[in-house]
Amino acid sequence: MLTHDAALEWIARWDRQQEGYLPDREERFTVLIDALEALDRPDPLVIDLGCGPGSLSARIVERLPGARVVSVDADPLLLGLGRAAYPGLTFVPADLRTPGWSDLLGLDRPADAAVSTTALHWISGPDLLRVYTELAGALRPGGLLLNGDHLDSDDVTPELARLERAVHEREAQRVFGAERPEDWRAWWDAVSADPALAELDRERTTAGADHHGSESHLLSEHVEALRAAGFGEVGTLWQRGNNRLLCAVRG
Repeated sequence: MLTHDAALEWIARWDRQQEGYLPDREERFTVLIDALEALDRPDPLVIDLGCGPGSLSARIVERLPGARVVSVDADPLLLGLGRAAYPGLTFVPADLRTPGWSDLLGLDRPADAAVSTTALHWISGPDLLRVYTELAGALRPGGLLLNGDHLDSDDVTPELARLERAVHEREAQRVFGAERPEDWRAWWDAVSADPALAELDRERTTAGADHHGSESHLLSEHVEALRAAGFGEVGTLWQRGNNRLLCAVRG
């Protein structure tokens, strides 16, 4: 049986694993939630896309107690950890690549914002437009998408793209040196070895452990898909190296 405390321990280990790829992860979280706060609503309705075990969702409600966050992911193991650790959050199993996912959210009004961190890069180009188009239909006019991810510009500014990756790598080297946290594969291998997670582990999907690399790593792919989906202003709110917080405003 997965306990509340055990789930919190696994999520803390997940967060540390993610920080190995994103040494400024908490800063990106802070900026993202600053943008939500700037909506000036005491009760924003927020969709967390590809929420994993709920790390970002939990931080949002901690800072914005009036917020209602609907957290969406396709991986049963990560959702199981989130439900056990954060019983006050709403977790919805859905694959964003399957049309109609927004109908599963149970929204009683259009959302004020959608957020995502280090997740949407696994959606391929053709699916990306469909996801953003369906998302636009779930947001109110003027609603925001706030997407924190590694997004590259090799197709437009290849030398800048190289420098951005170099800046990111040097930051990671300063923070971790030779003592990098465990990586993605090691975390999932450890999960598989925990009997308390056996049932959830058997149900896991390719959205989790078997995910490799990026399907849509170019900034231009996301910007073009967002504009085609009906978002007006699209731009970067925060950046360090190739780690960006991309913001899009629904038209």
